[in-house]
Amino acid sequence: QGQLVESGGGLVQLGGSLRLSCKSSRAILSVFSNYVMGWYRQAPGNQRELVATISPYGNTDYGDSVKGRFTISRDNGKKSVYLQMNNLKPEDTAVYYCKSSAGNYENWGQGIQVTVVS
Repeated sequence: QGQLVESGGGLVQLGGSLRLSCKSSRAILSVFSNYVMGWYRQAPGNQRELVATISPYGNTDYGDSVKGRFTISRDNGKKSVYLQMNNLKPEDTAVYYCKSSAGNYENWGQGIQVTVVS
């Protein structure tokens, strides 16, 4: 029902920051507002891992490797979720995926590359 489009990725230096955005282009507001939104990432040779999730009410959860550095937020009025990434490290290099979920519904964005260089 929803189509997720990520933006804001790219190349950044070690210690720098990036802000990823994910916008649902199809879900209506009343539907989007009830999604659990999340960011996941997958580096070459690795499994997909949780980065962060945010509930419809703003409750958040983070993967251990990004705690204290990344912040997830959402703007239901814009049908968007964001990931502020600070103090980036080379090990953060991965394809980042936006996900929406509710019950057995699950939708993924196409993924966006984040590359951290030193």
